[in-house]
Order: sequence, then C-alpha cells, then structure tokens
Amino acid sequence: MDNGTLKRPRHAYTDIVTTTQVTLVQIDNYGPWTVTPEPRREMDLQTMQSRLFADIAQFVGSRDGYAFFTRFDNMVAVTNGLDDRDHERLQATIRNRYPVTVSLGVSVAERPIDALEDATGRIQAAGSAQDHSRTEVLAGEYVDAPGDDDLSIAHFDVNDATGKYTDQLNEFDSFIRIEQGYAALMKRLREEHGALSFFVGGDNIISICPDMTEADYRATIDHVSEAADVDFKVGVGRGRSAHEAGFAAKHALEDCRYEGTTVEFAAPTAVTR
Repeated sequence: MDNGTLKRPRHAYTDIVTTTQVTLVQIDNYGPWTVTPEPRREMDLQTMQSRLFADIAQFVGSRDGYAFFTRFDNMVAVTNGLDDRDHERLQATIRNRYPVTVSLGVSVAERPIDALEDATGRIQAAGSAQDHSRTEVLAGEYVDAPGDDDLSIAHFDVNDATGKYTDQLNEFDSFIRIEQGYAALMKRLREEHGALSFFVGGDNIISICPDMTEADYRATIDHVSEAADVDFKVGVGRGRSAHEAGFAAKHALEDCRYEGTTVEFAAPTAVTR
C-alpha cells in the first residue's frame, strides 16, 4: 500500500483471546402480567415490547454496546464498557417508563455462549421468570480493564438477496429463505464455536464470536450453503467495544463487496510507516 498505512492480513486476529461481557435482560413476571386482570390486546403487547427493546438498545448503544431482541421478553446485550452503575440506571429507566421491570444477569467469558450461560444462571438462581416476588435482580461480574481487541464481531450478509429473493419471491417466501439461512448459521456457530448470532433485519446477521480463523468462517459459510442453500459473505472486526468491533466488521463487509471475496478481516487502527 502507498497511503502510509499497513493493512492487517486476514489471519492476524487469530490467537488473540476474546473477552466478551454479556448481559441477559429478562422482563420480570411478564407472562402472568400479559393476562392479568385479563388477556391484553396483542398489538398493545407488541407495541410495548418493541418500544421497550428500542429504549434498551438506545441506552446500551449510547454506551457503545449492542442489544438484540431475541424473544423480546428476553433480550441479550453485549456490554463491554458498562459497569454495575450503568446496569442500575438501565433498570431505573425501565421502571420509570414501563409497567414492568427487568432483571439483569451479567457475565464475562472468552466464548460468548459461556458468558450468556453464566449470566442466565445468575438470574435463574434468584427465582423463576414468572415469580412475582423476583424483581429487578442485578447479579454478575464486569470486565475490569477493557482491551483494544476484547471483542470479535462478524457481520454476515446474504449474497445477492435482492436478486435471488426480494425481486423474485413474495415477501413471506423471501423471509422463509432468509430465516432458514439464519437458523443454519446461528446453530453452526453456536455448536462449533460458542458464538451468539442475531438476525438484525433485511438479510443481515451479526455474530458475537470468539477467536476464529478465516478457515473457520469459510467452513461455516460452506456448511450453511449446503444445509440451507443460502450463501453468505462476512466481514470480521475487533475492538474495545461492540460498536468499535461491529463498525470495523461493517467496513470489512464492504471490502467483501468491493473485492468479490467471501471473508474479510478489518484492518486494525491505522499504523504509520
């Protein structure tokens, strides 16, 4: 390169241990609340769930974290950089704005799935999700000293989704095809690598990953192509926060589109020659 910067080769993220802080957000006693004193209108529930997720995503996102809705009554956030006071503020924000409260379990691990397992266990130890006496649990541990490469995030995109699905099929059949690819991808990454993957709209999936090689990503994409007949490309980024890593992954994905490649790793912060 002649622009005074050095680009990290594709394999250079390997052997850098990840440190992922995961927060499980669980609405307290939500199931019974939806039918007390009588069943509530479904669209009222859908509206509240979407607004609740939007507020959680905005709160976490303003602190450079990521939040994902999963089943809406349970949400998963990547919260490197957020401490116990931030989590307390989140609970207070929800308490003050909604007729429900949330419990939070927080944990840290090299593999994202291990952090989520431990965070889940911390909430479960305090009582059932439908126990009316379990309110606003906050239990967990936090990253003490965030590192520049703590998080690894992969941004997957379906190859030519518009040409293959959106412009060819009705919306429901397009949705089925994308969801089949998503299901195969998230299952493979969870089982083989302990990664957490989330559909984020359109034909995009964001995965919170441990250390993975280019060969690991290629094997995953090949598996999904065979299992679901959906072809992906992926950009991978590292960073101190979910925002930093995810934004780097977006740039790497653009490299895939420009270069016509399947897997690209983002360059690190520019290094002057």
